[in-house]
Amino acid sequence: MATYSRRTRIDAPLEAVWAFHGQIDGLEALTPGWMGLRVEGVVGPDGDADPAELFEGSEITMASRPFGVAPESRWLSRIVARERDDGYRMFRDDMLGGPFAVWVHTHEFYGDGDETVMIDTVEYEFPAGPVGPLVDRLAVVGFEPMFRYRHRQTKALLEGGSYPDWMPAVDRDTPAGAEGDT
Repeated sequence: MATYSRRTRIDAPLEAVWAFHGQIDGLEALTPGWMGLRVEGVVGPDGDADPAELFEGSEITMASRPFGVAPESRWLSRIVARERDDGYRMFRDDMLGGPFAVWVHTHEFYGDGDETVMIDTVEYEFPAGPVGPLVDRLAVVGFEPMFRYRHRQTKALLEGGSYPDWMPAVDRDTPAGAEGDT
């Protein structure tokens, strides 16, 4: 299985970065326009449509048509793990259906004073049979600009303390771990 990883330091507190990534609006804000992403539905672990936050068991149905000309690919992702510890947050999603034979995306966030270190790690395999390992290595050509964009957008939207209107209220001065589980 191939692995891709990207790490970025964000001048925003852990609670803000965590709150941002826990919303479907965060996914939409971090997806480059050229990906042609369309979120078709979100179902929470209790079966409710459009939950306020993405908890373990939430499922997201999406479609993507890169550059508006590539064939449309459909995805069904599920949040399979979610952890909250002192100075650390993590959630992991996998692909139940879509263009990859395997897709496991781990989102990690480490509080470091008033900043947050964000790490995205993707383990993946294409359904390419015996040539799969060669194709897997080439995927970095698509992953790199997509994740570079995601990390730049996270910085642009969260640094400076002026957060998107749709994001839950976060006090920049609240130390990581001071609030209850969200």
